[in-house]
Amino acid sequence: MKKIVHVAAAVITRPDGSFLLGQRAPDTFYPGYWEFPGGKVEPGETPRDALIRELDEELGMQVEAATPWITREHVYEHAHVSLHFFEVSAWRGEIHDRVHSALSWQKADAMDVGPMLPANGPILKALRLPRLFGITHAGEIGIDAQLARLDAALADGLRLVQIREPALPEGPREAFARAVVERCHATGALVMVNDDPALARSIGADGLHLTARSLASAAARPEFEWVGASCHTRADLEKAAGLELDYALLGAVQPTLSHPERNALGWPAFTEMIARLPLPVFALGGLGAGDLGCAKAAGAHGVAGIRAFWQS
Repeated sequence: MKKIVHVAAAVITRPDGSFLLGQRAPDTFYPGYWEFPGGKVEPGETPRDALIRELDEELGMQVEAATPWITREHVYEHAHVSLHFFEVSAWRGEIHDRVHSALSWQKADAMDVGPMLPANGPILKALRLPRLFGITHAGEIGIDAQLARLDAALADGLRLVQIREPALPEGPREAFARAVVERCHATGALVMVNDDPALARSIGADGLHLTARSLASAAARPEFEWVGASCHTRADLEKAAGLELDYALLGAVQPTLSHPERNALGWPAFTEMIARLPLPVFALGGLGAGDLGCAKAAGAHGVAGIRAFWQS
């Protein structure tokens, strides 16, 4: 069994959503392949320490803001690596490459370089996930009101929506869901349907969102391009990771009106619970877009919510 080599990897991002990739040099393993900058964690270093050192050595940049993201393992012929990904959103210094054959700023939905290192390939799909995730509640506020607030949120940049309407009767629920898909796809937003694969397929949704109960009973990943799940425990999160789901929701981080009986996790417990997971996790529960910074600092991919996303 190969010894696990820990590596710090940087998703260096610009405000337009692009990120930096480097092409491996001819004298390295996988020459010509593209990767996220970073390097090996040395003895006595934390992954964050290694990230800061490596980016200074490789690119001449001094990191000012780096938040933990996800951790993925991959077994190469020459090594078993554990990749600790961080999002780097602020730095000092002009970037000058010292180890790669080339550098390129890319967007996950419009890549024009390749091939990617096998360990890094799955990261590109995760980077296509928006950071804000609105969950509908038309059954509570009314269909017309929800659609009006959806229109406003889409105009304001929301690009990920979950249709979750257990209280709506079947006919109005389907009609509402079709209206949501039409509006979202017109703006390029992704639509997930909560726990109803037949409805998701019939309306042309982008994916399926599993409840914690459905996740627990699932033996395999449902056949949709995008699949996520609601999680409340570390075991739930590990099950989602084992099924190779695309994301998870974890909460409630703060007290909520929808589930007042649940004890809030708080940010420290949230961070501990999602540590070393290979999939993006959204923080859920009493949160809105204004909490995105705190969520990312805690290791979350983004923030999901109901009421805060549909303010009139």
